[in-house]
Amino acid sequence: MSWFQALLLGLVQGLTEFLPVSSSGHLMIGRELLGLDVPEDLIFEVTVHCATVLATIIVFSKQIGRFLAGLFKFKYNDETDYILKICVSMIPVFIVGMFFKDYVESIFSSFIVVGFALLATALLLFLSERISNGRASVRSTARNGISYRQALIVGLGQAVAVIPGLSRSGTTIATGLLSGVRKDTVAQFSFLMVLVPVLGEAFLDIIGGDFGASSIGAGALLSGFAAAFVSGLFACKAMIAVVRKSGLKWFALYCAVAGLAVIVSQII
Repeated sequence: MSWFQALLLGLVQGLTEFLPVSSSGHLMIGRELLGLDVPEDLIFEVTVHCATVLATIIVFSKQIGRFLAGLFKFKYNDETDYILKICVSMIPVFIVGMFFKDYVESIFSSFIVVGFALLATALLLFLSERISNGRASVRSTARNGISYRQALIVGLGQAVAVIPGLSRSGTTIATGLLSGVRKDTVAQFSFLMVLVPVLGEAFLDIIGGDFGASSIGAGALLSGFAAAFVSGLFACKAMIAVVRKSGLKWFALYCAVAGLAVIVSQII
């Protein structure tokens, strides 16, 4: 993999990790439609995912610091409540990741599935915006603006989003909005809840992967990391603003067009 190919894929990963358009689906589309002869590489995948995690930590550094400070007071407070709800949201994806990930990826890894999954993402985004806009703006009575039930529902959305083409951020934000979580709460929760699963998956890849067979050079890895980190910072901040202003319909339209294009390209 050249440094330019790594830069391009890192840019795609960083942008689409946070924007509700599916990073896994767009990486597959990029390789297929742009004709990039770039094989999947474990080191590169771990590197760009760690870059987006670092971007998330920086964007939410104040909130994360406050949560950790509250946690080490060793009492049930707002910070402990929030962290426990994050833990609840991780239960579904933990079960899927530990027991069904390989099976799901083998079943849903075809290119045409990406097209239908993008259409499903478009539908979720469209419905969530319509319903959340039509719902009366009532302040949630749940602590931190999200209940344990809603946290679990958002977590189920994250677990389903292991299907390539089904956006993780789009699915979790949409399920949060559909379950009644306010816009100013759901984006932050959606991005913070993925930190531990992504780092956990990277750790499992590290201890179980065959790194000796990698042909990725240090320059390409650095290029991919930098591109994913910088684009991730931009996309994370932009997505928070988009959710608050409820501009998901444009992403829904994009996912619908992209999904249809993928399906047509496989049929013709």
